[in-house]
Amino acid sequence: MIRLKTPQEIERIRAAGKLARKVIDVVREVAEPGMTTGELEEIAIQIITEHGGRSPCLGYAPPGHPPYPAWTCISVNEEIVHAIPGSRVLKAGDIVTMDCCVELNGYIADTAYTFGVGPLSPQAERLLRVTEEALYKGIEKAKPGNRLGDIGHAIQKFVEAHGYSVVRELHGHGVGLRMHESEIDVPNYGRPGTGLRLECGMTFAIEPMVNMGRKEIRTLEDGWTVVTADGKLSAHFEHTVAIVPHGAEILTQG
Repeated sequence: MIRLKTPQEIERIRAAGKLARKVIDVVREVAEPGMTTGELEEIAIQIITEHGGRSPCLGYAPPGHPPYPAWTCISVNEEIVHAIPGSRVLKAGDIVTMDCCVELNGYIADTAYTFGVGPLSPQAERLLRVTEEALYKGIEKAKPGNRLGDIGHAIQKFVEAHGYSVVRELHGHGVGLRMHESEIDVPNYGRPGTGLRLECGMTFAIEPMVNMGRKEIRTLEDGWTVVTADGKLSAHFEHTVAIVPHGAEILTQG
């Protein structure tokens, strides 16, 4: 059974989403060459705790994974997602994805944003622009009566038209009362008119992960960090949305 959220619950998820977005906005502002991803993580922890939140990522251990040891995921360049913050030093021209999931007063929202450290190459700027636009192409299809395949198809079609590839193994997901509500799975590829039909009260994360090169991925020995198999750049943008009568409301905006 899919747990549809009440308007009151959606507002509480939105409050968590605003805090998660605040974390990303601050980190984007302060990140500079010479900082480590661990230092960015400490900034995130301070903001979340000051506002009474916590991270559902810390200690998360799905089957086949060790417990995740950090509050956020901070991935750089060829790292697609789930990179553990630590000693990696940022350099000018790097692209950094902060994936921030926050629980506030028992409700959870999830968001991610890829940004540059200093000036970026035209190729990196284009990858970020296309990936973010792909997210909004997917959100446009998130409306009552449509299906999950409509979202995935819109993302895939847009990304591939620009010569990039969509990661297949990693999907968006239901979120709100748990970090991963597995009753809703949101691939970034698919066929229109297929998959779960969308209803008002559904809340889930849409999160295209787009590779500059091939779609193949691999996971590093830490059991978490996912990288592009060919070592090329990857970008990742994510919003938590709620299905409402007029379409999708984004719950992870500042």
